[in-house]
Amino acid sequence: MTCLRQLANIIEAVEKIVTVDWSECELVESVPEKVGGRPVVKGTRVPADTILTDRELGATVEETHESFPSLSVETIRSLRAYGHSRKLLLQP
Repeated sequence: MTCLRQLANIIEAVEKIVTVDWSECELVESVPEKVGGRPVVKGTRVPADTILTDRELGATVEETHESFPSLSVETIRSLRAYGHSRKLLLQP
């Protein structure tokens, strides 16, 4: 298994147990025709939960920005703060 596939598996596993209600975040939208209706950063196709997953995996704000250059550093910081304050850990 390649490193990228292993990373994708880890991200998928984390996303299954971590969830956030993004409905009140002004930086996030859910559009049925966009990424299957998953909450994404407004004006992008970047899933909001991916920003939190990066944090959970130890990525710095700058590293996340390198991965998603269409997002400003301030947007990433704001999403992390919002998500951290509202994160719900689901029991398996």
